[in-house]
Amino acid sequence: MPLPSSIYRDYFKPLFDRCVAALGLLIVSPVLIVIAVLVRYKLGSPVIFVQTRSGKKGHPFNIYKFRTMNDATDTAGQLLSDAERLTPFGQFLRSTSLDELPELWNVLSGDMSLVGPRPLLMEYLSLYSIEQARRHDVRPGITGWAQVRGRNKTSWEERFTLDVWYVRNQSLWLDWKILVLTILAVLMRRDVSADGHETMPRFNVPRYTNTYYDRSA
Repeated sequence: MPLPSSIYRDYFKPLFDRCVAALGLLIVSPVLIVIAVLVRYKLGSPVIFVQTRSGKKGHPFNIYKFRTMNDATDTAGQLLSDAERLTPFGQFLRSTSLDELPELWNVLSGDMSLVGPRPLLMEYLSLYSIEQARRHDVRPGITGWAQVRGRNKTSWEERFTLDVWYVRNQSLWLDWKILVLTILAVLMRRDVSADGHETMPRFNVPRYTNTYYDRSA
């Protein structure tokens, strides 16, 4: 069932997102320039990491982040694991969430929101159950309820449960609460990575065929 109409979600939130994103890009533009120069010097080009992610209703869009990994390969020419390619500088960008500043452009363009479930890989769409797929009923966010309730230390199932809870309980008060908690989490560098992993492990479960985002049909 589609979400009921909401003045906040359908009208006020998109306008607020774009205004804050435009102001934010203006304010942090010097920081963006400095980070871009450092990324180019330490990691090479491209400076911006671009990847296709699933947005509202599963529609694809390109997400923009600062690059945090190098292109190191093994003797066979295959890329090393994420943990091996993640440099100390890249780890710093991730732990401080500075690598995600370019996503303000995604918010300004309307592909993302400041608050919402984090956008994931397109290949995950057919892996969700119908309940889990409800996370795509709203625009994905730079931060979300799952991010302030454990971030990358939560399991995939816990993350999806928190995402769907947010979709069903979205409100102005909840969004402000998430934004404040996000600032605190970033300052304290909490829950940056899962135990034993430098990056979030891939989501890999038996494929569901009853989800309305299944594109294999």
